[in-house]
Amino acid sequence: MKDIAISRRYAKALMLIGGEDGKADKYRTELSGLAALMKQETALNDTICNPLYAREERRNVLQEVLKKLKLSKVIKSFTVLLFDKGRFGFLASIDEHYQKLADELKGVAHASVVSAVELSADAVKKIQASLSKLTGKTVVLDIEQDPSLIGGVVTKIGDLVLDGSIRTQILNMRESFKRGEKA
Repeated sequence: MKDIAISRRYAKALMLIGGEDGKADKYRTELSGLAALMKQETALNDTICNPLYAREERRNVLQEVLKKLKLSKVIKSFTVLLFDKGRFGFLASIDEHYQKLADELKGVAHASVVSAVELSADAVKKIQASLSKLTGKTVVLDIEQDPSLIGGVVTKIGDLVLDGSIRTQILNMRESFKRGEKA
């Protein structure tokens, strides 16, 4: 839980800087790229995070990597600050929180839609339009299939879950019958 709070705090701080200088989108792209690079290059990430190596040497490695990447001064400074504060290991989590904040700033919400069968393009558009109307935001859908639903869809957006699956309706009927038997 503490890790999430730390990541959120750093993401908010970077977003404040991006909001002030108007470069929030640029920082979003750069931070995401850096986090992806560190995830892909595990040996590099492990070297930078490994306390068995001298702190100054690890910092120098990080700075050399940052020099070679075409990043803004703010992202370079932010990354070195993370290292200096012992928070470099939180980079992926900070990126995740920053992406969410950037989406909120743009009025974008993410929703997951799980359906029993493949949805038609028209059905996807209708679901997207309904969720946009409900939230007042542009909605980006992540669509999955799960045949165990039998039919219908389950939609999650934020804390809201809209379950219109046949499986859930059958389970609810079963519970209803069980309660009726006890009466």
